[in-house]
Amino acid sequence: MPSALNQFGGSPLSLKVIGHNAGTSMDGVDLVHVHFTQDSPRAPLKMQLLHYGEYPMPKKLKARVMKLIKENKTTPEEMAIVNIQLGEVISDAVNWFAQENNFSLASDVDLIGGQGQTIWHLPLPELFEGNQSRAHLDMGEIAIIAAGTGVTSLGNFRVSDMALGRQGCPLFAALDSLLLSHPTLNRAVQNIGGIANFSILPRAAVEECYDFDTGPGNVFIDAAVRYFTGGQQEYDKDGAMGQKGKVDQSVVDRVLQGPYFVHDIPKTTGRETFGDRMAEDICDEMLARGATPEDCVATITRITAQSLADAYERWGPPGGVDEIYMGGGGSYNPNIIKYLKERLPNTRIVPISEIGIPIGAKEALGFALLTHECFVGRPMIVPKRTESDRPGVVGQIQPGKNMHRIRQHVAQFWGDFPEEDVKCTTEMILLPSLCNS
Repeated sequence: MPSALNQFGGSPLSLKVIGHNAGTSMDGVDLVHVHFTQDSPRAPLKMQLLHYGEYPMPKKLKARVMKLIKENKTTPEEMAIVNIQLGEVISDAVNWFAQENNFSLASDVDLIGGQGQTIWHLPLPELFEGNQSRAHLDMGEIAIIAAGTGVTSLGNFRVSDMALGRQGCPLFAALDSLLLSHPTLNRAVQNIGGIANFSILPRAAVEECYDFDTGPGNVFIDAAVRYFTGGQQEYDKDGAMGQKGKVDQSVVDRVLQGPYFVHDIPKTTGRETFGDRMAEDICDEMLARGATPEDCVATITRITAQSLADAYERWGPPGGVDEIYMGGGGSYNPNIIKYLKERLPNTRIVPISEIGIPIGAKEALGFALLTHECFVGRPMIVPKRTESDRPGVVGQIQPGKNMHRIRQHVAQFWGDFPEEDVKCTTEMILLPSLCNS
């Protein structure tokens, strides 16, 4: 019997992708270099992580963007300039990444794609005063990235998802399910970046995954540490500051009764709801009652940890979660992990590095997959428990010097495969990582 490959006249697919992510914490750009291969449209997709790196966000630009978001006051001039500057940072990050790891953008990279810096995310306008509507803006101009690297570049994944009737975040349930769906275990993939989110992966059901943002991850903790150190320290390294303080549970309970925490899923959020000013207000209130800076950091850390545990109990699968795979910078905070283990004693909690993915790499890896599937022309798995089950190819493409070559390659992969049979990828094999991190 002829194989699907021969039947449709296609040839094997091989694309190397750089995925990038500038997270809510605004500490830098995470980058991954990934090789995707597939023998035929009906064969499993294979993914291999080649390299991982982190490029620091320039301090001057970070301060400008944080001020822009915190004050919510700007001009068209500033927005135009910041969009270009962030594109230049990502372009610089990609060029640095290739040089640092001794590979060529011209011969070893086919596509670049990812998330620019989120400027404003408004998925639940009903939680805000005024005449609001659902919207999202992230910046990092892909035309600048394509011009600065010579490589076809993709972006605007979140807006594309929003256009299909969803909230544009967290966007990673499909990747998480393809990586970690299990025949007998309920699993979750937890990311604690600036904002915390997780994907729930019900047992034996790769397309039944769902995800949402639980609330603040590191964003409050980082803001409090900056506040108390005059900006000399950006985060609570190893949870040391929070470990020395005493949690004010009354503050935690009051904050967790806020509109976002009690809102049902689907829901996503950002600095617009959980920004530096809110964290500073909590600190000022506690200081006025005699708390120490360490007490404030401990309390704010508990807000993150307790919101996670509460979310697992309220929105987790029947029977609870058997295993949680942790990613993001907050996974290094022992105060969060200790609390989660106390609240979820029957759940195995491990870093996602257990399966060969560096803790800080997972969201960039998610954008690499989104980039690949967009250019190949496939929709992603649509998570359950969202407002819309409408599938669609998400992302926007800015051609680079290599556009003709890779477009031909993808066309040869599909051959005569019927367009009406193009479906989302539901089986993926993670090959052993070549990454040392």
